[in-house]
This record gives sequence, C-alpha cells and structure tokens, in this order.
Amino acid sequence: MKRLPRVLVVEDEPAIAELVVVNLRHNGFAPVWAADGEAAQRELDAVLPDVILLDWMLPSESGVALARKWRAQSRTKAVPILMLTARGDEPDKIAGLDAGADDYITKPFSTQELMARIRAVLRRRSPEQVLGSVSIAELVLDAQTHRVSYQDQALKLGPTEFKLLYYLMTHAERVHSRAQLLDKVWGDHVFIEERTVDVHVKRLREALGAAGSLVETVRGAGYRLTARPQPALVAAKA
Repeated sequence: MKRLPRVLVVEDEPAIAELVVVNLRHNGFAPVWAADGEAAQRELDAVLPDVILLDWMLPSESGVALARKWRAQSRTKAVPILMLTARGDEPDKIAGLDAGADDYITKPFSTQELMARIRAVLRRRSPEQVLGSVSIAELVLDAQTHRVSYQDQALKLGPTEFKLLYYLMTHAERVHSRAQLLDKVWGDHVFIEERTVDVHVKRLREALGAAGSLVETVRGAGYRLTARPQPALVAAKA
C-alpha cells in the first residue's frame, strides 16, 4: 500500500487548522496538527514529515524563528516548509524565504492553491534522475561519464546546465514552461524563482556554442529542444 505524504500543520487557530487538515485528508495527504512550536518539535522528533505548513504568527516562538531553527538542524534541513501568513507585503515575504521557507502563501488562500503548492514542493524534492546517454542532431550527452559533445567536440557544462540539457534532450520537441523545468530539473526543495531558469538557459546556450540554437524559446510558453538542425547549425557544419 502506497504511503501517504505526511504534512505537519503548525497553526494556532483551530478553525484554520481544521479546515486545512480536512482538505489535506481529502486530497490524499496524512496531516498532523501542532498548535505551537513545542508541539511541532515533538512531532518532528517522533516522525519526520514530507512537508511542513508553518504559520508565521504563533504563541511564544514565531514561524520565522522555527523555520530558521529547523533549517539549521541536519535532520530537518531538507524538509520543505510552506509559510502560511496574513503578512502579504514583499519585505515580509522576503523575511520568510530568507528564514528557509520554500514557498509563501498569504491568508486568505484557496484550498486548491494550497494543495497545488504542496504538490509542487514535493515534486521538486524528487527531480528526474540523469541516467544513460542520449544523442540528438550530433549533440551527444553521456550521463555516466558526465560528458557532452557536439560534432565530436567536447563541451564544458556546469552541473545545472548538464541536468537541464539532459531533460530537454530526453523530452525533445516538447515545450516546457519555466515552472515545469523547475519541478523536473532543480528539485532539492529549494525556493527558486522562475526567472532563474532563463539565466541557466542562457548559460546552456553559451556552453553549447554552435549547437545553442537547438534550444528554442517559445514565446509565451517556455523552452524546447528541437531535433531539427537550424540554419545556423547547417552553415556551421558546412
């Protein structure tokens, strides 16, 4: 029987906690409720959850302080934290993220949005593994040796660009949004803004040199790796 993802809900308002817990159960999660930091720590010591939903305003110790503490501990530092709060100003959001939160949800929020955010951070904990080798339009990537070449010329790629290229090559001709690439490539539950994808795509194209035009920008949709040589590639080959 498949284990349900365990969600620790740290919320001192019983009405909100009950609403969140009920919706989590209905959506295939196993929720556990803690009303303050001490109760939350006891739950963490007993069983490590898959996700923590953490209210900012708590009695005694704030959610920001708890997030900072749990990020500093080796046992809990990899557990995704979603901050729940009525504070919607940008400085407050930055403070929550700087404390170690992976995402930030402002009250009031829809249960559909909350479930989607939880699923997103869980997907990012399990990015696709880079295995085997793949070849497209004389561009060759070997995952075992961590080598990339184009027309038999070795190319140097950073680790993130390598994973990004592998995913694009193994899903060639498909258009991938920035959010999809974050879920599939980055993983590690780390909060990363979507514009970071653009930076790594730019670095990937630069590292690929003449093969860089294989990575296409699809306006308003995202990115795609095409198996069809572009005119610039044909000219370079000639």
